[in-house]
Amino acid sequence: MTYIIYAFAAVFEIAGCFAFWAWLKLEKPAWWLAPGMISLALFAWLLTLVPSDAAGRTFAAYGGIYILASLSWLWLIEGRVPDRYDIGGGLICLAGASVILFAPRA
Repeated sequence: MTYIIYAFAAVFEIAGCFAFWAWLKLEKPAWWLAPGMISLALFAWLLTLVPSDAAGRTFAAYGGIYILASLSWLWLIEGRVPDRYDIGGGLICLAGASVILFAPRA
């Protein structure tokens, strides 16, 4: 369930950040900021649903998922195919996130 929450959080975070990127770098209209801010608020709310007693651990584990989601965005939305270094780095990050998520805790 945690991976599902992280996946949705990543989509909302990337979409929200992209709205600002599009406004500032692609000269999209300022109204793009409104859905961007809503998206970022949903992202933050979703992270609070992760079953964890430590925000920092939640955010650290999410980082690996965010990187994979960003590479997917690069490919699916921006039309740029990730190269082998993108994919390899993403897999390393996912492995790190998995260690943080699934490590036995006392």
